[in-house]
Amino acid sequence: MTDSGGSTAEATRRVREAAAERGLEIDVQASPRASSLEEAAALRGIEPSDIVKTLVVKGKGEQYYFALVPGDRSISWGKLRSVVGVNKLRLPEAPLALAATGYERGTIVPLGSTTDWPVYADERILGRRVSMGAGAHGYTLYVEAEALVAAYGATVADITEPIDAIR
Repeated sequence: MTDSGGSTAEATRRVREAAAERGLEIDVQASPRASSLEEAAALRGIEPSDIVKTLVVKGKGEQYYFALVPGDRSISWGKLRSVVGVNKLRLPEAPLALAATGYERGTIVPLGSTTDWPVYADERILGRRVSMGAGAHGYTLYVEAEALVAAYGATVADITEPIDAIR
């Protein structure tokens, strides 16, 4: 089982259907497991910054948000809180992330999520064809970042910092 909705096939079907409903062109491909960001990028023939992590972030109560973060960067909590307009955000525990999205960590993507949470995209993903989770382990999807942002009405802002800036 890959997600609360069923099998790997079910998860990738949800992703494809959500993309079609929004008029979004995606390419879902099998993707071998990698032991690092650099290895994943090399296997896909792209730069690490072209891999976009979709992080589900918990706000107050039952409010969640999606943060789209380039692979070579991490969330800047202060920047993200400022853009969202809240005082507190955190990464939820794995069971909460699954309940909020229908996807396991490492496979999360806004497409086909069980709830359409607001999407916040780091400005650095624009102008790129990016690779991101496809709802199931062993798969990745490719999409033009601008098209994804437009399809979800995402808020685009500077919400990240270099990974080496983390203390």
